[in-house]
Amino acid sequence: MTDSTYDITIIGGGPVGMFAGLYASLRDAKFQIIESLSELGGQVNALYPEKTLLDIPGQAAIKGRDLVSNLQSQLDTMNGDIKLNETVTNVVKDENIFNITTNKGNSKSKAIIIAVGNGAFNPRKLMADGANDFEGKQLVYTAKDIQQFKDKTVLVAGGGDSAIDQALMLEKTAKKVYLLHRRNEFRGLEHMVDLLKKSSVELITPYLIKQLKAADNDQVTVVAKKMKTDDDFKNINVDKILVNYGFISNNKDMESWNLDLEKDHHATKVNPTLETNIHNIYSVGDQAKYNGKQTIIATGFGEVPIAVNAIMNDLYPDNHTPIHSTQLTND
Repeated sequence: MTDSTYDITIIGGGPVGMFAGLYASLRDAKFQIIESLSELGGQVNALYPEKTLLDIPGQAAIKGRDLVSNLQSQLDTMNGDIKLNETVTNVVKDENIFNITTNKGNSKSKAIIIAVGNGAFNPRKLMADGANDFEGKQLVYTAKDIQQFKDKTVLVAGGGDSAIDQALMLEKTAKKVYLLHRRNEFRGLEHMVDLLKKSSVELITPYLIKQLKAADNDQVTVVAKKMKTDDDFKNINVDKILVNYGFISNNKDMESWNLDLEKDHHATKVNPTLETNIHNIYSVGDQAKYNGKQTIIATGFGEVPIAVNAIMNDLYPDNHTPIHSTQLTND
């Protein structure tokens, strides 16, 4: 009778979770990926498909959707179960097996890799008078379809990496792009800030959006107040407003699991092999927390082989750790 128990269950189907599935298959592990969204790719695919990523090894620049597509192509060559629109509602440890309950059923696994990022996410809303009147029309929080900005006058609000990247991305499509931030300094990578300053994007700093009003030709008047002033206002008429104030995330589903995971704020504390305080539960990507951690995709990719190999060494100690093509020499 075939054992229906998985070697590894990966909870979360973002880029890091997808790579975990790929690497688990390379180790001949029986694996499943459980993802609550309707498709793989996580936050990158859901929120930033057009974002240009500059910190992916081997890629001078790659859009989020293309990274996800490449990972999907790799994953399609491997044998594993991909479960979409499925949320893990509970995990119970029974001796050396984990019983996993989702909104669609139950499964068993010898080990778990948590790759849920920061959990469920919702955009931080623009708290300005009149904002609700334009939300979903002239006011949006994601740029999934870049064509909606074609030949438009666009104002991007925010000061981090994503806001800068979106402003630079829209520069090639929109008629005019403004970037409004409440500080004079931007919080993005130095290279991206340099590109921004050399671009045609018009910077409006230090200003905060206070009100949105309807204008002629289906435009919106953005009323922005200069910081630390009482009556210094600027009015900008635009076709589209793209707000990027970050996202509010939570891991309420994880909190309902019958596990006492050691947490540090909203992340899970791990040891040098990425194992949590519970044996054979590992955490990778943004959900893993340790000293010196940089929460970028490249870091998560590097954590995956460490976690998977630690699991396989524990489950099958008589198997040899594989030699990879990148370790071979021409001697």
